[in-house]
Amino acid sequence: MTEPSAPQVHGVRRRVARFFARHPRAALGAQLSAPGGWLLIIYIGSLAALILTSLFRLVDDPTGLVTKLDTSIGFGNFDRVISQPVYRAVALRTLGAAATVTVIDAVIALPLAFYMGKVASQRARRMLVVAVTLPLWAGYLVKGYAWRALLDPGGGAFQEVFGHSLGFGYASSIVVLAYLWFPFMVIPLYAGFDRLPDSLLEASTDLGAKAGRTFVSVVVPQIVPSLVAGSIFTFSLTLGDFYMNRIVGGTTEFIGNIVYRQFSVDLPFAAAYAVIPIVIMVGLLLAVRRTGALDEL
Repeated sequence: MTEPSAPQVHGVRRRVARFFARHPRAALGAQLSAPGGWLLIIYIGSLAALILTSLFRLVDDPTGLVTKLDTSIGFGNFDRVISQPVYRAVALRTLGAAATVTVIDAVIALPLAFYMGKVASQRARRMLVVAVTLPLWAGYLVKGYAWRALLDPGGGAFQEVFGHSLGFGYASSIVVLAYLWFPFMVIPLYAGFDRLPDSLLEASTDLGAKAGRTFVSVVVPQIVPSLVAGSIFTFSLTLGDFYMNRIVGGTTEFIGNIVYRQFSVDLPFAAAYAVIPIVIMVGLLLAVRRTGALDEL
């Protein structure tokens, strides 16, 4: 069998190139086929598998010694999540932690991002950006165990230096998670302040508004999309985190801890419990899509 000659190959390439030149949408579709296929198969496929698994259940075999997977569709796992108080309490605790971390980060990040975007010199701005993002260069577990060494009530740094430590519990989880996700709040806010025209601030000052009134009435409404974008990051990252809570949270449990523990015991129930953060985030994204925050992500 003869191989196609070089002129034939070049001719095919030219025809393909001319076709895509005449059909830009087809060219775009060809370029996006690989990443689109990855998204469809790996991400959407795994999400669909998770939801499907949550509808299965474990049942005892006739001997009663082992359990097997019953693939008949049902909502028993979700009924268990809703009906048992312990699982409702963990879900509400996780939701409260995510909201608390988001509020803490927003309160601290707003003045810092404003200073970075509107007050600091170019050199100071670059240094602050590096300082804010520097913790992201360290490993997740490294930061977690560093905080554990600080918070340890049995001889940690805080206990030795100040004579008091938060110890391990819910409050420590909030503090550490707020520290971990703080850069994800500052950077969108900094970008929003950086795009804010100085003429708006000057016009507000010319009209007699003081600094506080200008910030509340002029600045904040303009950077709401950036604030919501940062909140989505901090809220979702806290909602899905579980290992940091294991490191510094003591006996406090979040949704991720339940999923991790149930994974090897009752996989369908673990999948059903893992659906809770997904539902919450879908609802949150649908609620904020009109604010323009999704354009900031």
